[in-house]
Amino acid sequence: MPFAYLDRDLLDLNIRRIAAAAGSKTIRIASKSIRSVETLRYILNADDRFEGVMCYSAEEACFLAEKGFDNLLLGYPTWQASGIERLVEWIGEGRRIVFMTDCLEHVERIEGIARATGVRVPLCLDIDMSSDYPGLRFGVWRSPLSGWDSVRPVAERIVRSESVWLEGVMGYEAQIAGVGDNVPGAALKNGLIRLLKKRSIREVAARRKAVVENLRSMGAAPGLVNAGGTGSLASSREEEVVTELTAGSGFYSPGLFDDYRGFRYAPAAGFAVEVVRRPRADIVTCMGGGYVASGAAERSKLPRPFLPEGLELMPLEGAGEVQTPLRRKGDSELALALGDPVFFRHAKAGELCERFDSLYVISNGAVVDRYATYRGMGENFL
Repeated sequence: MPFAYLDRDLLDLNIRRIAAAAGSKTIRIASKSIRSVETLRYILNADDRFEGVMCYSAEEACFLAEKGFDNLLLGYPTWQASGIERLVEWIGEGRRIVFMTDCLEHVERIEGIARATGVRVPLCLDIDMSSDYPGLRFGVWRSPLSGWDSVRPVAERIVRSESVWLEGVMGYEAQIAGVGDNVPGAALKNGLIRLLKKRSIREVAARRKAVVENLRSMGAAPGLVNAGGTGSLASSREEEVVTELTAGSGFYSPGLFDDYRGFRYAPAAGFAVEVVRRPRADIVTCMGGGYVASGAAERSKLPRPFLPEGLELMPLEGAGEVQTPLRRKGDSELALALGDPVFFRHAKAGELCERFDSLYVISNGAVVDRYATYRGMGENFL
């Protein structure tokens, strides 16, 4: 200890549930939520509906291409010439790799490198899916392309080019997929979020359809229309123009995914730390454990004590860099000795893998394999 684990039986359960939740759509795996080559391969081989990977950086896409992966979509724009050049080389060798763009500068940057190498490069337009209400932006700040008026000049620039072409459109409705609506002790807020989600789902569908139909009318029909995340599969799958969905976090099902009303996946991944102190009869202290998730700094981003049941973080200490104290909830028994493990779930999915070199793979209560993480393969992309 400390070590990270992946319960393959629960992963299999999540794979089946995600495949069912996607309906008739194919599913692209979000690699940032997995960060393990062997796990990515395992999921891709599990069901024919899993096709392709959404990468989070050019360097990661190059790494996966070197490992034999194909059908790679960059989920975010990239600017450094070295990363673009290497991916263009892979495209020239016949790999299916699509760059993400959301402005003229992105298009011209990639176009210049493509022209210099003589390789024609596919692009995807990232469309903003946030909803704006008086005094409230319900969503995240991503693309500046919020509708057809802003999409049109970028699309026309791509269509005029001889070095790039428009392969796809992507829109991630983060306010639907990434916001919990069943947070304990927040009934009023939960109700408001559900109402906003319901309204936003209609707006997102209409915006995406309008963009796709306008692209078709100008002779640039996208072959790829990507939508959703684990938290919005049920709504995105109903959109006729959508060709594929993205899922990632649901495979591991981290702590933040406990706070959704519409679905529940099994806690397939986590980590264990060792009890090294007993300051009081109802308190133990573990070595390490301070694996805090990214995003706005708040309590929900802390790892959650999982097993044994009945433990909670200390409100004034949280999860520590080198030690994490835990206390017993209520009257539950605290029968932990020095050297015993305490299991936690990370708040987010793939970020867990940035802390460990491998995932111990568990099935039927026994360790059956060991999957290297990106870190364990000597890689760190962001």
